[in-house]
Amino acid sequence: MTDSPAIMVKDLVKQYGDLSALKGLNFQVYPGEVFGYLGPNGAGKTTTIRILAGLSHPTSGYCTVLGQSTTGNPGLYNHLGVVFEESNLYERLSGVENLSFFARLHGIGPARVHALLQAYGLEKAGKRAVGTYSKGMKRRLLICRALLHDPEVLIMDEPTSGLDPTSAGVIHAAIDNYRKQGKTIFLSTHDMSEADTLCDRVAFINQGEIAALDRPGTLKRRHGQPVVIIEMRTDLSRLEMLKEAIPTAQVSSKDDLTMVRLPLQQPDLGIQLDQLRGYGEILTIHSQEASLGQVFREVTGTGLH
Repeated sequence: MTDSPAIMVKDLVKQYGDLSALKGLNFQVYPGEVFGYLGPNGAGKTTTIRILAGLSHPTSGYCTVLGQSTTGNPGLYNHLGVVFEESNLYERLSGVENLSFFARLHGIGPARVHALLQAYGLEKAGKRAVGTYSKGMKRRLLICRALLHDPEVLIMDEPTSGLDPTSAGVIHAAIDNYRKQGKTIFLSTHDMSEADTLCDRVAFINQGEIAALDRPGTLKRRHGQPVVIIEMRTDLSRLEMLKEAIPTAQVSSKDDLTMVRLPLQQPDLGIQLDQLRGYGEILTIHSQEASLGQVFREVTGTGLH
């Protein structure tokens, strides 16, 4: 990537008394990129977002968005949109009134408000009080608000958290469309599948430090382990024998079906597959690549939260 970074984070430190929330972060995000920011609760994701959005000042180091400092720079908001996880909307006002209020702050007319409501399926609900909206509708309205002034950089904090697949799909499509316009998206999410699907690169933060940063496919090859999944029918006695005979197998059972997972990259895989035939009826065999969830556990040393 040869373009100048849309976001630059250099030696970023944030200290709260004796607590080091961020310990010298360094990364760059480029124009037209969806950049995933992943990590366990308390890792420093929200602190980073608050500094990028100009809501908190670093203890040392610095951040820039489009070459402008994020510290003490109100003009930055002409180029930056933020979608926080919390629904900080005026719930007694209608959707139109919420957007119109912020549109006036940017000197934007009503046409843009109505175009966004229509684009995000909120045109009919626009006259209703936001307090009557579902969680998915509120999240879409937050995105409309962030996009009012057509910013070059969009920061999104858990945009699909708690949403049903249909609502999440609408937001995924919005992110993809925004990227196609050459805009930059900084996406914080706990959804590893979402990050894998949407992000050009992802960074894993753990205890205030970047634990890994690269393209999802590269990270999965480097840190994950592809497996072969075998679905079979067997009885309890043979199942226990299977576990003893093939100690590398991960075995789980539900009702009369047993799922056996074997590491794909091992020299005796063929022998193990032949062994399995002696312990029951094999129904299906397929391979599965490593997941970002595996990478998460590997680089952070923790389960998903």
